[in-house]
Amino acid sequence: MPFALLKDRALISVSGPDAEHFLQNILTTDLDALATGEAKPGALLAPQGKILFDFLISRAGDDGFRLECRADIADDFLRRLMLYRLRAKAEIAKQDQVLVSVVWGDDSTASDSDSTRLADTRFRDLAVQRSYGGAADGGDVAAWQALRIANGIAESGTDYPLGDAFPHDVLLDETGGVGFRKGCYVGQEVVSRMQHRGTARRRVLIASAQAPLPGPGTELTVAGRPVGTLGSTAGATGLAIARIDRVKAALDAGQPIMAGDVAVSLAIPPLAKFGFPQETAGVEEA
Repeated sequence: MPFALLKDRALISVSGPDAEHFLQNILTTDLDALATGEAKPGALLAPQGKILFDFLISRAGDDGFRLECRADIADDFLRRLMLYRLRAKAEIAKQDQVLVSVVWGDDSTASDSDSTRLADTRFRDLAVQRSYGGAADGGDVAAWQALRIANGIAESGTDYPLGDAFPHDVLLDETGGVGFRKGCYVGQEVVSRMQHRGTARRRVLIASAQAPLPGPGTELTVAGRPVGTLGSTAGATGLAIARIDRVKAALDAGQPIMAGDVAVSLAIPPLAKFGFPQETAGVEEA
């Protein structure tokens, strides 16, 4: 199976008798739906509903959890968790020098019974598994990035800045990263309102071009007007977060969408449930 060693990741452990109750009350992920052997996406939000920290969460024993996040935000994430802990009986610690690796594909020799591997539930039609610890080296990080792009899986950093995106913008509502039937959590009111009113307008799309795409952060424009921003790229394909109403209006009008001086096509990721809006007249500036 193809694999990649991800050297820019870190683990935070949360354990103790109150660990699940504590995390359930602050994170977007519904821990009641988190099975052993799964790694689900999630976020810790600001009260205004924007993502402060993104992660993958998994169970570690009877009363423990692992939160895998970017290594460069791990210390800040840990401090924020400590701030929310108050009197909860939960121990929070960063695990140093833990190797994070990911494997994918349909090779049955990658044993489904291997208890050290966790199913990355963001991928719904492909077996993707993550491992923590062990001796691993090499792999193909570029192939992993191409796989993420092909499946519309956005991560903070290259795809979007923390503090600037709502969960719907980066498809956490589509990948199981938001529990809409759970109780309250930080930012829940804003996220629930977007869900029930159907007001999410920024979405992850897959960008493709006839030439190599420019780098992450490049603005996408239509007739000089911004419609979104490029994220991760792999040659002539990449991820973008864009206003789907403005993209649809450009498609209807036959106007080119540009990333710098490169013309791009934007498409909805496979298996995504959202679509382009049917009516685009009077698209607002906001």
